[in-house]
Amino acid sequence: MTASRTINSRLVRVVRVQTGDQGMRVDRVLANRFPEFSRSRLKRLIEEGRVSEQGVALREPAQRVRPGQCFVVHLPEPEDPAPAAQPLALAIPYEDEHLIVVDKPAGLVVHPAPGNPDRTLVNALLAHCGASLAGIGGVRRPGIVHRLDKDTSGLMVIAKTDTAHQALARDFAARRIDRAYAAFVWGVPSPGVGEIAGNIGRSPVNRKKMAVVGGDRGRPALTRYRVERAFKTHAALLECRLATGRTHQIRVHLAHRGHALIGDPVYGSRAGRLVARAAESGARIAAFPRQALHARRLGFAHPANGRLLSFDSPLPADLHALFIDLESF
Repeated sequence: MTASRTINSRLVRVVRVQTGDQGMRVDRVLANRFPEFSRSRLKRLIEEGRVSEQGVALREPAQRVRPGQCFVVHLPEPEDPAPAAQPLALAIPYEDEHLIVVDKPAGLVVHPAPGNPDRTLVNALLAHCGASLAGIGGVRRPGIVHRLDKDTSGLMVIAKTDTAHQALARDFAARRIDRAYAAFVWGVPSPGVGEIAGNIGRSPVNRKKMAVVGGDRGRPALTRYRVERAFKTHAALLECRLATGRTHQIRVHLAHRGHALIGDPVYGSRAGRLVARAAESGARIAAFPRQALHARRLGFAHPANGRLLSFDSPLPADLHALFIDLESF
C-alpha cells in the first residue's frame, strides 16, 4: 500500500511492507512501488536520510524488510531533467565521432547534482558536441561512463554514441580499462608495493563519508599501489591502480591505512598537517586546497574498431608545485 500527500512543497509517500516483500532490500521495495524513480535515486534518498520508520531515518539501502513495517519517503522537488549547454574551456587530448577524451581540471563537477546545478563537465560537453550527445546513456548524465570527484583532476573518456557508451560501460565493468592515478600521501607506505583490500560503504558515523566497513556491509574494493618517490619519511608520491571502482575508493583505502591524501578535506590526516607545518615548505603543503590526486593514465580499446588507445596526463601546475615543495622538506 502506498499513500501520498504534499507537505511544504515536498511530496511525502507512505509505504507499508506487504507479506510478499518479506526479506527484500528496502531500496528494492521502494523501487517496486515507485517505478518512475530509478533505484539509484531511491538509494540516495535513503542515504540522505529522506526515508524513515517511526521517525527514525534509515541507514542502509540494503536493510531487509518485514511485513507490517511502514516507511515514510520524503521526495525533493523535481529537477529539470535536461542539462543546458554551457560553453566552457576543455582540454581535449582526443576526439572522434564515437568518443571524446577530456583532461578534467580540479574543481569541475562531472554532472549536474544538488548544489552544482550547472557549469559542469556535462554542460560543457553539450555545448561542445551539440545536440547529438543529449540522452546518450541517460538524460541527466549524457555520455558519462565513469566519474572523477570534483577536486580530482585528470583523464576521462565520454561516449558520443549509444553503441560506444554500451561498449565502454562493459569494459569498465569487466576491468578492461587501464587507469593509473598519481597520489601524494602523508607518510610512506610499507611495503613500497602492495594492495589495500576492504569493503567500502557509507560510514556508520558520518553518512556523508565513505569508509572501510566490516562484515557483509558495503561492496568489495581493491586498490593496488606503488611508491614512486618518498619525501624522507613525511610524504610519498604513489601510483595507484583500481581493481574495483567504488566511490572515493583511493581516498578511503589510503586513509584507512594511515596514509591519507595531502589536502583531502574529508579523509585528511591532522597528524600529517602538523608534520607539514614543522618544515620549511610546510605552510604551503598544509594549505594545499584539494585532495592531491590526479588520473594520469587512461587506456582502452576503441569501441568501434578495437584499436588500443592510451593517454597520459602530466601533473597539473598545482600538483607540480606541491612536488617541488615536498622535495624541499
